Amino acid sequence: MTGAHDGETPETAACRPAHRRSASRTRTALRAAAAFRFGKYGYEGTSVRDIAGDVGVDAALVYRYFGSKEALFNDVVGTDKIFEPLLHEPVEAIPDWFCALLLGPPSDGDFPHPVLTVLRSSGRDEAVARLRADFTEVFTKRLAARLTGPDADLRAELLAAWMLGTSLMRTEIRPPALAAAPDATLERYLRAGIEILLGPSPRHDERTTGTGDPHHTPDDR
Repeated sequence: MTGAHDGETPETAACRPAHRRSASRTRTALRAAAAFRFGKYGYEGTSVRDIAGDVGVDAALVYRYFGSKEALFNDVVGTDKIFEPLLHEPVEAIPDWFCALLLGPPSDGDFPHPVLTVLRSSGRDEAVARLRADFTEVFTKRLAARLTGPDADLRAELLAAWMLGTSLMRTEIRPPALAAAPDATLERYLRAGIEILLGPSPRHDERTTGTGDPHHTPDDR
């Protein structure tokens, strides 16, 4: 994710000289440096000069590649790019997609979670609004439209909440049981929950099928 070599911290990787880099690699290095600084110091505490200095290039390159500090911030924290591939997966393959995204060893924590980057950037209400808009577009509207059964929009948002919560817990908070859980065990629980959210609730079906009473339960005898 960070392009760091073995034994090299992300901050050091971002500080490697930019000579011999292609334009694509320089953009990637600038994004990495920006993600680190915005996450650690917030939007107001980070300057374009700082980001460029971490990569070893002139600040003018930041404006050339991204247009402005705000555009670079939006590029770093934008979640629509992360989840866009989800919308091209068949619904039945979504559990595989989420498990691949969430499983594996947690990151080293040097690069803050994109959501934390937004929340730590005081005064960036528009960034929070964009984050909400991104999730609304991807999950509440587009993913929910592909789901069958009741409460599709709520189930899609719960899927997003579970995914974000799990990734934050694994990469930032690291509680002992979650950090120590084998991937196979974690995947079993993740899949069970994801599959329930993707399909109509079995409990809902039991309560509305063959009884004529939506409030009837097997205990109502």
